[in-house]
Amino acid sequence: MAQLSDDLLIKKAATGDKSAFAALYDRYVEQIYRHVYYRVSCQADAEDITQEVFIRAWKAIRRYQRGEALFVSWLLVIARNLVTDFYRARKKDDLLEDKNIPTTPDTSPEVALERRFEKDELRKAISKLKDLKQKVLIMRFIDGFSYSEISRALRKSEGAIRVIQYRALLDLRKIIGREEESNG
Repeated sequence: MAQLSDDLLIKKAATGDKSAFAALYDRYVEQIYRHVYYRVSCQADAEDITQEVFIRAWKAIRRYQRGEALFVSWLLVIARNLVTDFYRARKKDDLLEDKNIPTTPDTSPEVALERRFEKDELRKAISKLKDLKQKVLIMRFIDGFSYSEISRALRKSEGAIRVIQYRALLDLRKIIGREEESNG
């Protein structure tokens, strides 16, 4: 089933074909997980939210309308809504909390802590961007979408997406520069 198109798998899944939906799950679970994890920064919460994304998608697959949006874009909308619900339920203002310091056997604790600090600073800076600029940067650099995929998902031209990305990166440089000046 892995070689079948999304459209065919969606049609089959809409008729209750669990193996077709499983193929869609296999195709997109990592991408959705990365997207969610970037927003919640806790592996267990990201796994729970990702699971809920696919549960809701399975329940609503009959109502999915292809239109111009890709199936993965539909999943990302569900994920974004669940992340919003997650933070509302916990009444957290700080979306950037990360309790885990990733380390590998060849990484010293100092290097791991420095990476975490840099990652947190970048997340904080991205969170200060306007919503559309945030979406474009996350979709492009975290989720790995192409310009054409982003343009279809956000219903904007590829040229507009490139301009938004360029402006977002400029804004990000300014934000990081201001934070370095205030910390230094």
